[in-house]
Amino acid sequence: MSFTPNTLRLSSPNFLRYPNPNLPLPVSKPCLLHCLKSSLSDHPASLALAPTQESLTRAQTRVDILSESLPFIQKFRGKTIVVKYGGAAMKSQPLQASVINDLVLLSVVGLRPVFVHGGGPEINHWLSRLGIESIFRDGLRVTDSSTIEIVTMVLVGKVNKHLVALINKAGATAVGLSGLDGRLFTARPKPNSAQLGFVGDVARVDPTILRPLIENNHIPVIASVAADENGQSYNINADTVAGELAAALGAEKLILLTDVPGILENRDDPGSLVKEIGIKGVKKMMEEGKIAGGMIPKVNCCVRSLAQGVRTASIIDGRLPHSLLLEILTDEGAGTMITG
Repeated sequence: MSFTPNTLRLSSPNFLRYPNPNLPLPVSKPCLLHCLKSSLSDHPASLALAPTQESLTRAQTRVDILSESLPFIQKFRGKTIVVKYGGAAMKSQPLQASVINDLVLLSVVGLRPVFVHGGGPEINHWLSRLGIESIFRDGLRVTDSSTIEIVTMVLVGKVNKHLVALINKAGATAVGLSGLDGRLFTARPKPNSAQLGFVGDVARVDPTILRPLIENNHIPVIASVAADENGQSYNINADTVAGELAAALGAEKLILLTDVPGILENRDDPGSLVKEIGIKGVKKMMEEGKIAGGMIPKVNCCVRSLAQGVRTASIIDGRLPHSLLLEILTDEGAGTMITG
């Protein structure tokens, strides 16, 4: 192996840090050249004289992606984005890592994300360990006094802090909250509370506690538990919480991570995804029965937030790696966007 001082380049920072490794290295002292030759001969796999075509192609791809993302970053920079996290993206560790990394990246490039979560599978796990049966009516968990204690402990004390730790580890600064903190949101019982127990709706939102956190580039992580005027805790659907928070914050965008591709023109055909639709169109689809089951409350949540000033609401496929980035930083998106 031979070395020419004027053409020597470094492809690894392990042995020498230089401001621009793609420029010729100015070697003026024989001892420096000797040290470089020794390092290269001792570690032939760590340093190369010139980048390979494969590494250049990868680098060019990264640059192209960043360049194409610029208009989207400019569009959303400084804007609040409310993300509801749950479903498969919460149960799968690789998908969880993907969502957390996406969230941190969006924060780093200037967006202001607010992260709302539930935690059904984790609640089921702990109720089972404690010998408490999980009962559901109309898709909602029947929540008696014993169950609401477990729900609060799991969502606020375990799931919330776990997500905060993951976000902090990934390089951002997260703050864990629930509806109880600072009266962020006040609960009221559902009309059929006699059958459901302590399952509530959002009666009022006061985002005062969130504003300084968002303005200082912190990521609020919010568990969907709140108390009523008398201090009684309620379990509230995380989609509902996310929608009401987005409206109260005047968010640019609401995003619901789900276990489906989005709104389908034909529920039996995953290829019939509706990429974009207005409020009138989505209401018509509900009237025609094309939107049914668990998708109805999600769509209603989106429509309600749009009616209160949120610019767009998206129901996206949380099973798709980096679905958040696809939805925000590309034209293609990762699900269905509903516009006001």
